[in-house]
Amino acid sequence: MDDTPAAAALREAAAVGPFFALRTGAAPGSGGPRDEGYVPLGATYTVTGGAAAPALLTRIDTVATRLGTGERRVAASLVFQGLAARLWSLALGPAALSGHVPDLRPDGLWWNPARIAPDDLWHPGPWRVLGEPGGLAGSVAQAVYGHLLPLHLATRAACRVSERLLWGNAASALAGSLRVLHDWCRAQGRGEAADRATALVRALLETPPLRDTGTPASSPLAFRRRTCCLYYRVPGGGLCGDCVLRRPPSAERGTGHSGRT
Repeated sequence: MDDTPAAAALREAAAVGPFFALRTGAAPGSGGPRDEGYVPLGATYTVTGGAAAPALLTRIDTVATRLGTGERRVAASLVFQGLAARLWSLALGPAALSGHVPDLRPDGLWWNPARIAPDDLWHPGPWRVLGEPGGLAGSVAQAVYGHLLPLHLATRAACRVSERLLWGNAASALAGSLRVLHDWCRAQGRGEAADRATALVRALLETPPLRDTGTPASSPLAFRRRTCCLYYRVPGGGLCGDCVLRRPPSAERGTGHSGRT
């Protein structure tokens, strides 16, 4: 068993829920992540000749098919938000509960989008804790933006989707992770950890690129974004709880709405 502070912090955070956990260590009898259908997560962020990596394109198209939408940008938006939620949770949970942030380097994580959390991500090697040159919030940012910055570029290379919309997705994912973690901490009598998580998210929402993506960061639990993730364009979809829209635009206005996000 990996007994490093980072590994211990992740094990503690895993109790919050599947989004706060991931597969770790080598599997007995396994040839490794690649033999089980995993791909290096960092490789999905590469852009070659202006084109996104095949793994990311395949994931976007798979999600589009599952949702029944012919709009790749809708699926791309939701793929980005889903990965952002996983990564924020893996950094925020340990930070709030133990004061340690695991190093989530893209070259250390493997991804299998065909599996669900916590088994969609796998870190087979030993863990290490990030330092705190910018404080705990700085360490959380370092851990996650190492993924979100290149993923943001790769997603926009995959299809035409608004830069501002994607950062709104990242902020929404962060606020969602906070709500789950905050409720769990309160239920477990860990008010100090709940307050620490809230303070961390407030600091992150006040810093670019998340600044101005939603309501004032003084109330991150009641976050309301200033963009729309486009879920309303999925057949049978509606508006998310934090959406900027009060009601879905009509089909006639759908194209015009995308310019505002």
